[in-house]
Amino acid sequence: MTALPDKYRYIVVEGPIGAGKTTLARKLAEVTGASTLLEDPGANPFLPGFYQDRARYALPAQLFFLFQRVNQVRDLGQGDMFRQATVADFILDKDPLFARLTLNDDELNLYRQMYGHLSQASPRPDLVIYLQSPTELLKKRVKDRARRQGDPKELIPDDEYLEELNEAYNHFFFHYTATPLL
Repeated sequence: MTALPDKYRYIVVEGPIGAGKTTLARKLAEVTGASTLLEDPGANPFLPGFYQDRARYALPAQLFFLFQRVNQVRDLGQGDMFRQATVADFILDKDPLFARLTLNDDELNLYRQMYGHLSQASPRPDLVIYLQSPTELLKKRVKDRARRQGDPKELIPDDEYLEELNEAYNHFFFHYTATPLL
């Protein structure tokens, strides 16, 4: 086991659906002895509805994820220098990226107010690792994963949404300056 340097107590692996962020986060944590902090999309009761009727379920799905992520990172903000290093597969800063893609103007304004209030005390990662991938490969990986896990077809994002999401991630991280980025 190789411990992470002290300056990297909180590392995030990010990228669009199917980029491999959870796999890399788990492997990095395993190799370094860090703990993991992983998204749990399966806990979101609005996600199946979102993939069937995006307009109807976008706001509740987005708010569920926002509250889930805020709650997950809350303890990391305590600044305990003796705590174990953490590797996460999400960064709270990217949460608005999804909101901009899926919410109408009124919903987006409400979301921005809630995000602004809830994200104020969230900790900044010491390093963000951004995984990029062509959209065609993301589509293949998402479909392969769904097939392996026995997920119903309606839980697979459509190709157009994956394309928009991949472009949004590329744009977001091209302009990202909040923390060191690899």
